[in-house]
Amino acid sequence: MTSKQRNSVADGTAARERVGTRYRDPALAEELSHVTWNSTLDVMLSHRSVRYYLDQPLPANTLELVVAAAQSAASTSNLQAWSVIAVEDKDRKARLAGYAADQKHIHDAPLLLVFVADLARLRAISDERGHAGVALDYIEAFIFAIADAAFAAQNAAVAIESLGLGCCYIGAMRNDPQAVANELGLPDESMVVFGMTVGRPDPAVATDVKPRLPQGIILHRERYTQIDPELMAAYEARMREFQAEQNMRNIDWTEQTAARIKDVAALTGRHVLTDFLKARGFGLK
Repeated sequence: MTSKQRNSVADGTAARERVGTRYRDPALAEELSHVTWNSTLDVMLSHRSVRYYLDQPLPANTLELVVAAAQSAASTSNLQAWSVIAVEDKDRKARLAGYAADQKHIHDAPLLLVFVADLARLRAISDERGHAGVALDYIEAFIFAIADAAFAAQNAAVAIESLGLGCCYIGAMRNDPQAVANELGLPDESMVVFGMTVGRPDPAVATDVKPRLPQGIILHRERYTQIDPELMAAYEARMREFQAEQNMRNIDWTEQTAARIKDVAALTGRHVLTDFLKARGFGLK
């Protein structure tokens, strides 16, 4: 067997394993086993949220390397309308955790990254140049700031995992947005989009890759299509299998999803975000 053939076999095996784990769909795993595989795909398809960390510091310059990866993400018109705040102080992490459902991994992780949709910097640049900055008063500006922060964060997550570290997004940073803004000294026209814990995963706590919806539900070709009940039923079965393996509560994904959006209480304080944003100077026209 030639070197090229050996690589092809290895690539096919890796693709089959990673796709199979992500979707629990043997047919799709076999179909994609013929693609050209690489280490980037391997990292991306192996993603899992890590909530248990070793009590160890990160390697030197990890933060700067991760931020370099984050800044390499796409940005709307190169406006770079985002910022990230690195929090390592234990007391500050504890206070922020208190605003975010007191999640233990915020306390335990050596690093908390807080991603910010940041129009304040653009406003300052506009003022310095003597322009009115009218476009910043429209919801489009808010959307591109959120998008830029999300692009950057996902690049950061891939970089973190490529280094053998783990991370977990913290959407609960929006539960009490004013308290978080005060703690971090955020200026008007900026808001926290989410946090991200970073650390060395604790190998004693095994977490598997969570199955995602079938591509037939997510991927639409040419025009939008409605949910295929058979595909959804297959996904429910895969999720129940995953829940049993992880000793999680057995519940249909659709029921869990519907409960997450059923009423205002399900928003865990985030129903005030529109008022919060307007009070902080976002125009949202």
